[in-house]
Amino acid sequence: MPDTQLCLEALSALSGCNVEQTDGSSQLTPQDFVNVVALKEFYKQEGFKQLEYPSLGTLSLQDLDERDLYSSPLSLKEGPSTAGPPENILTTMKINPQDFFHPQFNYDFTNIKDGNTTFLRGNEPYLRPCGWNRVALQVTKRYDGGNGWLGTGADAWPVSYHGNNMDGSLGVIFTRGENTTDDPQFLDAAAASLVHGETKGRGVYSTPDVQMAEKYCKKFKSKVDGKTYKAVLQNRINPAKRNKCQRENVWLVYVPEGSNDVQTRGIVQESMRPYGLLLKQV
Repeated sequence: MPDTQLCLEALSALSGCNVEQTDGSSQLTPQDFVNVVALKEFYKQEGFKQLEYPSLGTLSLQDLDERDLYSSPLSLKEGPSTAGPPENILTTMKINPQDFFHPQFNYDFTNIKDGNTTFLRGNEPYLRPCGWNRVALQVTKRYDGGNGWLGTGADAWPVSYHGNNMDGSLGVIFTRGENTTDDPQFLDAAAASLVHGETKGRGVYSTPDVQMAEKYCKKFKSKVDGKTYKAVLQNRINPAKRNKCQRENVWLVYVPEGSNDVQTRGIVQESMRPYGLLLKQV
């Protein structure tokens, strides 16, 4: 396993928070972590400056190098507010590596090349993260229904990669497939996008192609060894909740207009489950 502090730095880069090690219980689970990463990106797209997350409090949605240190953050529900922490102060997450990582399932793909070999997860192509070092997250026995979603059989969920900066700017349009919702509002929005040329889909984006995720991933310079790394989350995505898009290899977890904070968090949580932290030296 890569150095623990290096892994915490990667988590910090992905979340925009200060992730620190603790000997006590972790402040959040891997599922909470992917929720935070996805929700921060989603609400940032929506134009908000901060969000509230259970057990963590107020989280800024602006990257440190983008922040205006003299502005007041906006609350999701209350509008202008000075109640939150200054934007130049990062929220701290406490992680216990013993209950957050799962070294038994680490896999170093750094020097592996699959060539024309085909792998499947949930009867769908699995493009393995060749060139990356995967640090496994502790997610077994944490979900109702067992671990079938994490397996290789027909009931497994397909693999997706979250590059953190993937959003509606990719220029994608909903397409109606076997897993696309029949909700009238959803279909009306899709039809309107075709008529008016609107290409943004409201929700959380990911891709089955790690090379695409790499284009949108976070980079950070490690204090451990002074080297620069890229970081990506490897997830399984619920095939019943994923919408394929017109652009190849782009998937969307759709968040309907009018969804409140709790509903939005629930949509992400039932749609995307993390199982690997990917690291690659630049």
